Amino acid sequence: FSIKSGRTTEFIGVNGAGKTTTLKCILGFTKPDFGEIHFFGNHKLDSQVKSKIGYLPERPYYYDFLTAKEFLKFHWDLSGLSIADFEGSAEAVLKKVNLNNTGNKKLRSFSKGMLQRIGMAQALIHNPEFLILDEPMSGLDPDGRLLIKEIKKKKKSKGTTIFFSSHL
Repeated sequence: FSIKSGRTTEFIGVNGAGKTTTLKCILGFTKPDFGEIHFFGNHKLDSQVKSKIGYLPERPYYYDFLTAKEFLKFHWDLSGLSIADFEGSAEAVLKKVNLNNTGNKKLRSFSKGMLQRIGMAQALIHNPEFLILDEPMSGLDPDGRLLIKEIKKKKKSKGTTIFFSSHL
């Protein structure tokens, strides 16, 4: 299959259908049994391609001793971006996911929904061209679900390619 640039594509299936496994293959975490995966035309997954991808896993792991900003900084550094731009980007993305004023709070104090939103923030922190979201609505209340829908809509309007999985 192919995912068209600038579009939102939903990957729907029942639990256990292989949605997460497919995403792990796309991201290079596991090898597919057959076939090839290409990005942005005909590029293989390398560090340059990875820097253009934002990813929210189905079950992210959070170092709960980190603050929200430290968590975002860790992912910012993985993207290889300039440290000079971090503070403004962190504040903007925390505001975008309705976690303003939580930058210095430890993740261990976050609710499940807040953790899902900080996960979304880390996927967005480097303004990716391709956003992959695995069950992004999991653990969110109705307001949180609406927020994620709005973020997806805004990212799409700016040309971001979005691929997300859901069983709903």
